[in-house]
Amino acid sequence: MPVFVRPFRAQSRLPRSFVPFTFRRLCWSVQAALLGTLAAPLHADELVADELQLTPLVITSVAPESPLTVVTDPRQPRQPVPASDAADYLKTIPGFAAARSGGVNGDPVFRGLFGSRLKLLTNGGEMLGACPGRMDAPSSYISPESYDRLTVIKGPQTVRWGPGASAATVLFEREPERFEKPDWRLDARLLGGSNGRFDRALDAAAGSQEGYVRLLANRSQSDDYQDGDGDRVPSRFDKWNTDVVLGWTPDADTLLELSAGGGDGEARYAGRGMDGAQFKRESLGLRLVKSHLGDVLDEIEAQVYYNYADHVMDNYSLRTPSGHGMMGMPMAHAVDRRTLGGRLSATWRWDGVELVGGVDAQRNEHRGRMGMGIDTYRDQPWEKDAALHNYGAFGELTWFVAEQGRLIGGLRLDRASAKDYRQRIGSGANPSAGDTRNDTLSSGFVRYEHDLADSPTTLYAGLGHAQRFPDYWELFSPTNGPADTANAFVGVDPEKTTQLDVGAQFQGEKLDAWVSAYAGEVRDYILFDYSEGRSRARNVTARIAGAELGAGYPLAENWKGEASLAYAWGENRTDRRALPQIPPLEARFGLTYERGDWSAAGLWRLVAAQGRIAEGQGNVVGKDFGESAGFGVLSFNGAYRLSANLKVSAGVDNLLDKAYAEHLNLAGNAGFGFAAGERVAEPGRTFWTRLDLSF
Repeated sequence: MPVFVRPFRAQSRLPRSFVPFTFRRLCWSVQAALLGTLAAPLHADELVADELQLTPLVITSVAPESPLTVVTDPRQPRQPVPASDAADYLKTIPGFAAARSGGVNGDPVFRGLFGSRLKLLTNGGEMLGACPGRMDAPSSYISPESYDRLTVIKGPQTVRWGPGASAATVLFEREPERFEKPDWRLDARLLGGSNGRFDRALDAAAGSQEGYVRLLANRSQSDDYQDGDGDRVPSRFDKWNTDVVLGWTPDADTLLELSAGGGDGEARYAGRGMDGAQFKRESLGLRLVKSHLGDVLDEIEAQVYYNYADHVMDNYSLRTPSGHGMMGMPMAHAVDRRTLGGRLSATWRWDGVELVGGVDAQRNEHRGRMGMGIDTYRDQPWEKDAALHNYGAFGELTWFVAEQGRLIGGLRLDRASAKDYRQRIGSGANPSAGDTRNDTLSSGFVRYEHDLADSPTTLYAGLGHAQRFPDYWELFSPTNGPADTANAFVGVDPEKTTQLDVGAQFQGEKLDAWVSAYAGEVRDYILFDYSEGRSRARNVTARIAGAELGAGYPLAENWKGEASLAYAWGENRTDRRALPQIPPLEARFGLTYERGDWSAAGLWRLVAAQGRIAEGQGNVVGKDFGESAGFGVLSFNGAYRLSANLKVSAGVDNLLDKAYAEHLNLAGNAGFGFAAGERVAEPGRTFWTRLDLSF
C-alpha cells in the first residue's frame, strides 16, 4: 500500500472502500487469531527454556530509565490504538493526560500542568501552534512514529533545552544514520481499525560511511467514532507528514545534517465551534556535531531551525453552520506563526566532572486574518498581532562525587520580550498597541543521586526553580487581564515555580520498581477565569504535589505483571480552592505473556472520580465545568513476529464497550447537538491491526 504524500486538499478524503477488501479481511482474521491466544490454555511442556524471549511487542506503559528521566521508542506499537499525535502517545507515560476534544490533537498535560510549562522539542527545535485557543497545539504537529527516541525529563530538573519548562521537558529525536558500506534500509507500517482508521508510514534510508539520505512519510485518517452508547462523536481527521534528512559524515566524529519537512491535515472537533480545515507545517533544520575534540573539550553542537504553522479554522468545511445571526453564517479564521531559533552548546569533561554549557535564542511572530463567507478570508490582508523573543545562556554540571554518588546542577539566565501589535481589542482601541515588555528571568536546579552499595537501588532528591515568561496564549488570547489593568499583555506577570523532586528506582534480577514524588509552590501561577462569561487571565499563588510509581515482576516463566499509579494535586492559595484542570488518580494494571515470537497482553486502566474542581476556572483550552465520574477500561493486544522482517500486532481497546469521558475535556459544541456542559465521550469498543515491515 503506498504512502500518500501529495498536497492536501481540505475537502479530499479517502472512502472506507479505499482500503482493499483483502486487507480488511486480513486485519479481522489476524485480530481474531491473536486475541484468541489470550484464552488458549498454556501447558508446561509447551514452554521451552532456551526459546528467544522478546520484549513486549505492543507497549502499554513506560517506566523511567533513570531518575526523573523516561526514554522510549515511539515507533513501537502501543495500546490504546497507536497514536496519531504526540499528546496521544504521551498518555502512555504515567503522570501524563490530555485535554480532549474528540479523536485527535488533544493538548498534553503533565501533573496537572499545561501549555508552555511543558517544553516540547523535535530534534532540538520548537514547533509552536498558531490558534489562539490551541486548536493546533504544538503536539498536534508531531507524528511520534517519525522519531527514533522519546525522552521525558520530569520537573524543573534541566536547563539545557530552553526556558520555562517547569512541568517537564519532552524531546522527540531522530538518531543519525550509520552505514559501514553502501547500503539501505526500509521500514514500513500499515494500520487498519474501527471507525475507518487507516494509517500508513514509510521510513527509508540509504547511504555509506560518507553520508546518508533519509525519507519519512506518513498519513493517518479516521472517520467519526462511536462512543460506548453507540452515539456518533464528531471526530473525523486526516493528516499527513513528509520529512527528508540529508547527513554528511566525513569521519566518525563529524555530523552535518540538513532536514526539511512539511505536512497538512484537517480535523473535526466535537468540543469546538469551529473545525481545523488546515494544519499546514513547514520545517527546516541544520545541525553540526563535532565529537572527541580533545582531552577536555569533548563535543560542540550547533543548530538552527525554522518552523512555520499555517492554520485555518472554519465552520463550513467539515460541518454545516448552525445558530442564530452571525453564528449561522459561514466564517473562517486563518492564523500563522513563524518560529526561528538556534542553539550552540559545548561539552567539557575532566576527571569525575562533566559540564555542558551554551546559548540559545528564539524569535516567533504571529499573524491572523478573518472572513465572513466561504473562503473569503483569503482576500483579507494578514495582520501581525504579536512578536516574542528569548535569548538565554545555560550551564549544567555533573560531578561524580564518589563511585555511587552524582551531584547534578544547572543555572540558566534568559532575556524575554514581547511586543503587542494589535491596534484594536474587540470593538475598542488597544491601550497597549505598540508596547514592548521585557523581563530578565533566572532558573536553576541541584540534584543528588546515590546508588546503594548492597542493593540495585538509586535514591535521588532534587530542588529546582524555573521562571517562565507568559506565552502567546496567556498574553494575547484572554479577553481581559487582571483587575485594574488594561489587558493581559500588561497585567500578567511571569510564573515562578520552586519544586522538590524525590524518588527511588529499584532494578533487581526480577523486580523493577520506581517511585517519584514532588511538591512545589508556584508564585504568580497564570490562571484563566471564565466566571464572568469572558476569559480573564490573572496571577495567583498555587501549591502542587503528587507522585507516580510503578513496578514490574515476572509472575511465572513467560508471564509478567506490571502496575503503575499517578496522582496529582493542586491548590489555589489565593482563592482558597482547588487548582483547576487537575487529572484524577489513575492506575494501570498490565499482564503480558511472551513466548518465542508471540506476545499477548491485557491492560486494565482505572481512573477515579474527580471531585476537587474549581468550576469556571481553567486555562486557554478548557475549564472545570463539573465533577467527573470514575471509570475502568479493559483492553487486550497480541503480536506475532512472522519473520525477521515482518511483524503483526492487533488489539481491542475498551473491550467491554464502556461509555465514559475523561475529566480533562471540552464541553460538546451545540452545533453538533450537545447540551451545555455535556462532556465529549471517548470511543467505544475499537479494533485495530498493524503490520510492520523492516528490511
